[in-house]
Amino acid sequence: MAEHRQSRKRRYITWGVAGAAVLAGAGIAAQTSMATTTWPAQKTFTGRAFDTCAAPSLSAMKAWKTDGFYGGAAVYVGGKNRGCSQPNLTASWVKSVNSLGWKLIPLYVGAQPPCQTGSSPEKITASTATSLGATDAADAVAKASALGMKAGSPIYLDMEAYDITNKSCNDAVLAYVRSFTKTLRAKIYRAGYYGFSSSSAKAIANATDKTDLPGNLWYALWDKKNTTTTDWPWGSTQYTNHSRGHQYIVNSKETHGGYTITVDRDAWDAPVALVG
Repeated sequence: MAEHRQSRKRRYITWGVAGAAVLAGAGIAAQTSMATTTWPAQKTFTGRAFDTCAAPSLSAMKAWKTDGFYGGAAVYVGGKNRGCSQPNLTASWVKSVNSLGWKLIPLYVGAQPPCQTGSSPEKITASTATSLGATDAADAVAKASALGMKAGSPIYLDMEAYDITNKSCNDAVLAYVRSFTKTLRAKIYRAGYYGFSSSSAKAIANATDKTDLPGNLWYALWDKKNTTTTDWPWGSTQYTNHSRGHQYIVNSKETHGGYTITVDRDAWDAPVALVG
């Protein structure tokens, strides 16, 4: 089992939380108006993607692209809670894999909930949620930009599982997410969010107040179904128009083109990075 966003112990704890029953959400996801700013056109990818803790070598990416099973790849661009070092993830690597036809999905492992099981190098508190969200978003943009991911790209904020029935904890997380999202948009980057359908993603999808929440939702629901529609846990009008990703299998050891990597599989229909 490859080390992923977090320690092996925390990954199993998260797995248990993610396996809880999913309740249907309500409401319509809405993004803060972008009308006052001229935004670069969104680049969307629809197909199968993978995510893995450390960006694979360029040779592996070439081999896996030739195989043709995947078209998109998520990469961890930064965050104090990022679980792996990234020796391969450079601006040159991004440019090269983009030229091969890969669609890249930038992922940032920001501060984690105060009530989350396990320890994290950076955690949200009620008093620091807003300032920390802004600081982390600015760092996320700087990291993505340094890799050649231009304005108009999405950045997906990784929020692992937590007890969303804990109101003070959930309020702190939402304050952090809103600040992160608002700062991204001010810097002309699109806001995305990775979370669990039973907890962290559910908190976003079911939030009554949609102000400054991410416009793209990547939900972890490990049901082995390559879809963003038939198992969508919330209202059918939420996160439409190419705004969904679905992590449907985890820790899948796969060989493509002679290279073996342990990855998570994703069904993708959402924005990807603009590279250049």
